[in-house]
This record gives sequence, C-alpha cells and structure tokens, in this order.
Amino acid sequence: MTDTAKVSLDNQDHIDLFVDAMWLESGLSKNTLSAYRSDLNRFAKFIATKSLIIVDQSDVQKFLGLMMAQGTKASSSARVLSTLRRFYRYQIRQNRLSKDPCVQVLSPKQGRPLPKAMSEQQVESLLAAPDLTTSLGIRDRAMLETLYATGLRVSELVELTLLEISLQVGVVRIVGKGNKERLVPLGEQAIDWIELYQQGARLDILKQRQSDAMFVTARGSGMTRHAFWHIVKKHALTAGIQQSMSPHTLRHAFATHLINHGADLRSVQMLLGHADLSTTQIYTHIARERLQSMHAKHHPRG
Repeated sequence: MTDTAKVSLDNQDHIDLFVDAMWLESGLSKNTLSAYRSDLNRFAKFIATKSLIIVDQSDVQKFLGLMMAQGTKASSSARVLSTLRRFYRYQIRQNRLSKDPCVQVLSPKQGRPLPKAMSEQQVESLLAAPDLTTSLGIRDRAMLETLYATGLRVSELVELTLLEISLQVGVVRIVGKGNKERLVPLGEQAIDWIELYQQGARLDILKQRQSDAMFVTARGSGMTRHAFWHIVKKHALTAGIQQSMSPHTLRHAFATHLINHGADLRSVQMLLGHADLSTTQIYTHIARERLQSMHAKHHPRG
C-alpha cells in the first residue's frame, strides 16, 4: 500500500459511482465526499488488481492491520472502516454483491489501552509491604487484602461501612454504578485481616471517636480516594514495584488472576459490577498475552 500504487480503472469506476450516489442521496459535504474517496482509493491500492466488489473479510482485516502497523491512529482506522461499511452497504443495495465483507470486522478500539497487569508475585509483595507493628499498617494491609479479594472500585472500598461487611457470612454488599447492588465474596485471608483490624487497630486509630466507616484515617474520618491512592503508591515503592500503581491496578489484578485460574467471564463480570460483558472481555486479552508469553519462554518450540 504505497502512494505510487495505482487504482485499477474498474475500481475507480466503483468509487466514482459510490461518491456520486452519496452526493445525490445524502447531500454530503465536499470534504466528506473527498474523505470517502481518499479512504476507498487507499483500500483499492492495497488490494491492487483485485476488484472492490469481490473482496472478503480477510482483505479488510489485513488492510486495517497494516494501517495500525504503520502507526495509523485507532480513530483514523475506525473512520476508514466506517467508509468501507458504507461503501459495501451501498453495493448490496445495488445488488452488486450479497455479503458485506465488513459485517464481522470489529472497529479499532479508541482511547482504551489495556490495563497493566500485575503478576501474582508482585501482588504478594505489595500485600506484605505495610508495617504490621503499627495500627495504620494493619489497616493498610486489611484494605489491600480486601481490594485484591473483591476487585472493588476504589470509591466502593473507601465508602464501605461497618454494616456492609459480614465477616460471618464472608461477603461484602456493594451498591455500585447505576444504584445496582451486588454481593462479593471476601475470601478467608481478607476476612482474617479485617477481623484483626477491627479488633484492635481500628479502635486504636479512632481513639474513642465514633464512625460508621469501615476504614478510617488518623483523623477519625473515613478514608478518601486520594489518601488511599497515596497509601498504595507508598507500599508499592516499599515492595520494589517499578510499574505505575494505583488502587485500580489491584482491581485489574483481581480480574486477570481470576481468569488466569479458570474463572468464567460472566462470573467475573458479576463480581466487578460491569453492566456490559464487553467491558469485562478486556481481561481475556491480558490473560491471553500472558499465556502466549509463557509459551514462547518455556516451550521448546516457542
């Protein structure tokens, strides 16, 4: 796909007819029609002598893949795919072909990079970082254990009240986005650390003050998102973790490690409180990349 490549006369005719039809049917602006023509010329150059009317899904996918490999922005690739979709819908209406080669091609994701996954060893190092000789250290350990055990959003974690955690049943009740309620299991280790925190460290931090918040600060008030973000950064530094860290990183680790160990996507969706399964599917890409990396490193033919 080079600027010097030429568009075949047959494909040029198809492009001209389409652009003219878009002008007549929709009254599109000159700039929009010019963009359509440019996108279609680029695709026609890519397929060379092959007719635009007989391309298949693999041609479109290879074209978009090459664009991305050449550094084209996801937004630009998505615009080109939109042009191709409109072009092929028009061809179907004109009975020039019966199957749209773009129908199953996914639009390039925009502005949503994959979250950086922590290894299980990194998580263990982070959890072990707080100083357990202090009440604040025990509180921090309990918070980190709870976050990793449940995958809560940081706002959900810091806003937990005493009534929303049942250590006897082993669950935490969350009212998340959209005012939707969900019950999330805590796990034995998180239960043990919360219990230890409640029995001594929490009372020591409050110093006779009263609070409904589960996790409290030295001022006797509930923990804030900003304060907990600094706590995570501090313990990551102690643990020697070089990558950028935030409370949300542990939520990513929770989901990724569950999938790595065989959890089904629907269950992880429910635990995370995602309204749409497609939001959860991002974690399958992380797990797949990890498996591919392990295969390449350890398999004799990797």
